[in-house]
Amino acid sequence: MEEVIQKNDILQWHPAFYAGLQIELEADRGNLVFENEHQLSKKPLGIDVLIIKKEKALPVKKNIGRIFRMYNIIEYKSPADYLSIDDYYKIYGYACFYKADTGGMNEIPAEDITITLVTHRYPASLIKYLRGKRSHHVEESEPGIYYVTGEYIPVQIIVTSKLSEEENLWLKNLTNQIDGSDSARRLLNEYEKHRNDNLYKAVMNVIVRANEKTFQEVKGMCEALRELMKDEIEMEVTKQVAKEVAKEVAKEVAKEVAKEQENGIRILIKSCREFSLPRKQTADKVALEYDLSFEKAEQYMIAFW
Repeated sequence: MEEVIQKNDILQWHPAFYAGLQIELEADRGNLVFENEHQLSKKPLGIDVLIIKKEKALPVKKNIGRIFRMYNIIEYKSPADYLSIDDYYKIYGYACFYKADTGGMNEIPAEDITITLVTHRYPASLIKYLRGKRSHHVEESEPGIYYVTGEYIPVQIIVTSKLSEEENLWLKNLTNQIDGSDSARRLLNEYEKHRNDNLYKAVMNVIVRANEKTFQEVKGMCEALRELMKDEIEMEVTKQVAKEVAKEVAKEVAKEVAKEQENGIRILIKSCREFSLPRKQTADKVALEYDLSFEKAEQYMIAFW
């Protein structure tokens, strides 16, 4: 259990989610501006993702963005995390802060803001609280997408584990618990179509690292994956080779420098002897000329005097 937690901490879920979100909303990307970790103030208080529509009247077609208005605040919980009641209030507070912290009078109308809470695990306690204590209507509009009716600012809760793989392949599988080999193959097939797109690479990298066993257990999967990612592997190999070559070049250069220095010291000592300079004075001169310690200069004196 501890090993799983540590692995989840190391994996960069949030950047992968940011990339996955852009993939899911690709059809509407021309009308959307994405801001990762939008800072709410000068102090460390920020929104995971802020999506701003360019054209207010133009609706978002993708299922996870149909609720979107002009300014859309996204909070993401990784597979190891949980969406709590307090998280709900925190993000609602962020939305209010974002509306108020603009500098102008009602510059961002509250009716132009939406909140999206994204979690891998179904937040049973939160939804029970919203339906009971708050008397809100929480309706699953389609698999994994829940609309909360009753708040002034529209809210949707996206449970990625319940999303349709046909509609939301990347967000659904942004987890460390991929559901079988069919999903893995589907991801690989889709990734192959977009292998030069950095967004797909970012998501695929985290998914594969989080589900190594699943990918390894599928016959031929490792070979297919290596083929899909051969550019990255070749680049890494090239870097390693370049490092080794650089090391060898540095060694050869160092040898040449040392050889030239030794030859120069030999000539200096020989010249000092020809001019009858005392041994001690010659050693001092060698140390000074070549920035050597007295002990090192003395070694050269023993060799060449």
